[in-house]
Amino acid sequence: MTATYLLQVDFPSNGPFGERMAAEYQQLAKSINDEPGIIWKIWTENSEASEAGGVYLFESEATAQKYLAKHTERLTSWGITDIRGRVFAVNGPLSALNRAPLTSVAG
Repeated sequence: MTATYLLQVDFPSNGPFGERMAAEYQQLAKSINDEPGIIWKIWTENSEASEAGGVYLFESEATAQKYLAKHTERLTSWGITDIRGRVFAVNGPLSALNRAPLTSVAG
């Protein structure tokens, strides 16, 4: 299994959430598929805590860091502050043991 990197991003959000979020961010979601190095994204939301974000899997640390910079700039342009973004190396063997969806990057 090749090395992969997880990007975790979260930020304060007043929505939209749920089905409205899915409808309003369709174009953005589709464009993320074209980002260099992206393998997948899981969208996250917590309407009760007024938070949103995502967890992404990238092919390399460089592509994860580049996307984090781009996404932070986009969120900032929308007036969002207190953006937290962190990049982690994925431990493939342990993640596979716990059924992580890493099969698309098997080498």
